[in-house]
Amino acid sequence: MALAATNAPAQTAAPSWILPDLIEGAKAEGALNVYSSVNEQEGLPLWQAFEKETGVKVNYTRANDAALTSKIQIEARSGQQGWDILVTTSVTRLPPALRAQFDVPESAAVPTQMRDADRRWYGIYANYNAPAYNTNLVKLDRPPADFEAFLTHTEWIGKVGIDALEFPWTKSIIDHYGEEKGGKLLTQFFTQFKPTPIDGHLALARAVAAGEYAVTVNNYVNLVNNLKMTGAPTDYWGQTPATILLGQMALNPKAPHSQAARLAANFLLSKEGQTAVSRFGRLPLRKDVTPTPPNALSKMGDAEILTLDFSPEEEKLWQKRYQDYLRGR
Repeated sequence: MALAATNAPAQTAAPSWILPDLIEGAKAEGALNVYSSVNEQEGLPLWQAFEKETGVKVNYTRANDAALTSKIQIEARSGQQGWDILVTTSVTRLPPALRAQFDVPESAAVPTQMRDADRRWYGIYANYNAPAYNTNLVKLDRPPADFEAFLTHTEWIGKVGIDALEFPWTKSIIDHYGEEKGGKLLTQFFTQFKPTPIDGHLALARAVAAGEYAVTVNNYVNLVNNLKMTGAPTDYWGQTPATILLGQMALNPKAPHSQAARLAANFLLSKEGQTAVSRFGRLPLRKDVTPTPPNALSKMGDAEILTLDFSPEEEKLWQKRYQDYLRGR
């Protein structure tokens, strides 16, 4: 006898990152407090995907790295516990005691050099940095291969924007060229080109795309790609030295929603999470996830890449040095 047909919908398997020993606890907690420097355009869709799969409500607090670090330290001193998971490029500025030691199954996919040996943070994306330009204003048949070559383009004088807190790039010039030569090149750049400081990398990317500036000597590649994919007249090229700032993740050792925090960490490190991260141009760390666009890394060419990180003391030092160059001191 033939089997009766059924119209019952097929069960969809849960994503592999949803851990049975965490999902029930996370649902019972009911919420997840995310502190992040990722702009809302990218961050909100990412966490909406987490909400959809888990039913856990995500409260998203977005601010720049320095503001979030300060906020967490103030909360710790006052005994408040507002955050569960932190996603910024400055996780290591927090004292180790404010970062929980943890492992989740998907953390095994993170390359060793992009995770903390003490298990207090994990990389989740790479912020590659490169010069960017407005393609209507600048025609680049042979882009400058290095910073010295950039300085030969005197037609850009007075048409350069720069992030108002671009101290990592400043350090990269000194690291690459050495203190004496690097210092002279930076002095020449700030004195001759007179770059205009812009408050934030996203605002800088938009200003270049809008034609307010012809070029920027350094910006996040993902932001340029995002605008380019919308049809904006902007692009970038690989130039030595190029820097990487890792987007890092840490958990609060006194997280109000500790089960949800661990589940969120597993999500961010999973193939599904890394794919979601890369959808907006962030460059994933997993080798089994293709960047968006696929040529995002190959466009960097032969540029020498420096991975940077800063202790709180180093950050203060390089912030001051950058401001001194910017002000012509």
